[in-house]
Amino acid sequence: MTPFGQKLRDLRAARGVTLKDMAAALRVTPAYLSALEHGRRGRPSWRLVQSIIGYFNVIWDEAEEIERLARLSHPRIVIDTAGLTPPATELANRLSEQIAHLTPAEIERLMAALPPRPRRNAPKSS
Repeated sequence: MTPFGQKLRDLRAARGVTLKDMAAALRVTPAYLSALEHGRRGRPSWRLVQSIIGYFNVIWDEAEEIERLARLSHPRIVIDTAGLTPPATELANRLSEQIAHLTPAEIERLMAALPPRPRRNAPKSS
């Protein structure tokens, strides 16, 4: 499951919405929504994300969070290390080999070690 898929499932559960009902309202198939929730489909389109935000009638911070999670939810990510240092390439390769075997606590520690993601529309410093 992707972060976006988990959020989608949580929103549906909190509001008592079935996959079938949501799919009909969004004009997609229930199978597609299920695959999106479980990470068997790629990142959702911007248009679909906006439709989901409208469907759940969320605004401001929650809408931004849904957009952020959608951007971070490609289940088959490729890391291009061309032009980076040899240790960066090694890190990317080791992570790809080991990620399936990491515990939730290990993943949490790795995430905490990363610098915060810049906000999408953050003002640029001069």
